[in-house]
Amino acid sequence: MKLICVGKNYVKHVRELHGEVPEEPVLFIKPDSAILKNGSIFYLPSFSNEIHHEIEILVKINRLGKNIEQRFAHRYYDEIGLGIDFTARDLQSDLKKKGLPWAKAKCFDGSAPIGEFVSLSEIGGDINNIAFRLDKNGETVQQGNTADMLFKIDELIAYISTFFTLKIGDIIYTGTPEGVGPVKPDDQLVGYIGDKQLLRIGVK
Repeated sequence: MKLICVGKNYVKHVRELHGEVPEEPVLFIKPDSAILKNGSIFYLPSFSNEIHHEIEILVKINRLGKNIEQRFAHRYYDEIGLGIDFTARDLQSDLKKKGLPWAKAKCFDGSAPIGEFVSLSEIGGDINNIAFRLDKNGETVQQGNTADMLFKIDELIAYISTFFTLKIGDIIYTGTPEGVGPVKPDDQLVGYIGDKQLLRIGVK
């Protein structure tokens, strides 16, 4: 099982970090040691003073695929969920300045909380028009909609499968909307698709 993550997939998020809008999807992979189960505690790492939350729609792959055509991509998933891409923003900024990879800032242990998954039929509607949000201590801090993605889910699956064989159980993190920000001890993070709660993580 692998976690394939998409960066810079919402224009407003790119702009809030003063980045450039990409012409093709930006990809990176997190190891399985990054996975944090729903309802767990995220322990702030000692190597960073600025860990940011990034809420994302997740897609779980349900069949083996390589070089998938976009028109057939919908056949490779039937569940979506929510996850957080915890990012050591101070470390990432330093790595960017040096022209180095982001791995240490994005792929550390516990950096990928994964919530519950629900079937597409349960969510209903269009996969390209799904509202989601993250609440921190009862206040909404991030709101997004898959309609605002630069690269839509089926397009991402086709693109990713050009480089990586997709296997059953693989999870795609599809990018975060604007509103990312720091977490601190005793924060409670709760994620929703529509009004359905799918993710809860505490911070220590």
